[in-house]
Amino acid sequence: MRAFIFPGQGSQAVGMGQAIADASAAAREVFQEVDEALGQNLFRLMVEGPADTLTLTENAQPAIMANAIATLRVLEREGGMRLADKADYVAGHSLGEYTALCAAGALDLTTTAKLLKLRGQAMQAAVPVGEGAMAAILKLDFDAVAKIAAEAAQGDVCTVANDNAPGQVVISGQKAAVERAGELAKAAGGRAMPLPVSAPFHCPLMHPAADAMATALASAKLQAPLVPVFANVTAAPASDPDEIRRLLVEQVTGTVRWRESVIAMGDAGVHHYTEFGGKVLGPMIKRITPDAETVSAVSMNEIEALAKSL
Repeated sequence: MRAFIFPGQGSQAVGMGQAIADASAAAREVFQEVDEALGQNLFRLMVEGPADTLTLTENAQPAIMANAIATLRVLEREGGMRLADKADYVAGHSLGEYTALCAAGALDLTTTAKLLKLRGQAMQAAVPVGEGAMAAILKLDFDAVAKIAAEAAQGDVCTVANDNAPGQVVISGQKAAVERAGELAKAAGGRAMPLPVSAPFHCPLMHPAADAMATALASAKLQAPLVPVFANVTAAPASDPDEIRRLLVEQVTGTVRWRESVIAMGDAGVHHYTEFGGKVLGPMIKRITPDAETVSAVSMNEIEALAKSL
């Protein structure tokens, strides 16, 4: 069995999408539709930068989605195939869950772009710059980091944001609490790596953003995906549109349970993982389930090779 997977924030880079847009009308159509949906020349920003503007959450989120969907559309058109015929499940890391839903037909491209633009703006606005922080805690497992975060909180917010892979857990919350957790992690034999983010994602401080997404998703057209999507907050497959809406709202403040999702997909029979538009999730999966087969599709050569192998 195979899952199509989609990366989250941090996989953006100036120049992204240019090569496949030069080579394929299918990719150009995706980038044009996203530009029209947002009323901005996002594709030009993706290609030319500057990097600091592309990295802004409200730009990075729709850009990463557009790049991944363009890659998938090229595969579908050039390879003459449908996602539902080649994938048993879809999944995405954080914003990648929206990409997965778009890929599986639950959300159309225009709606997905608008939702991610709003999501980025709302997440950025939820906490004043400088008040929140995130840090990757390396060399410690999830339970150890969860205990450290709880001890470090001391009345502030400090929780696990991403359970990415064994020995790679991300915490999020108020800056002082995250710094305290980093010191506790070092004392426990781990290593704390502050992340260059502008807001503390996936923690209770994001409640204003969750409220904004609840309002937006309530009126968004969302239908059952062609194949089930593994949800970040439950690490379980979902297909019911109302459940998916609820889970997307919970995801804003909840933990991205990627490690558990990969284990659950493996238990469901998935052995092959195909990552579109990035090379981030494959290495995580290999750390979680070393026997899994992973491949990424970013360049035209990789897309063509994938088309031949599927």
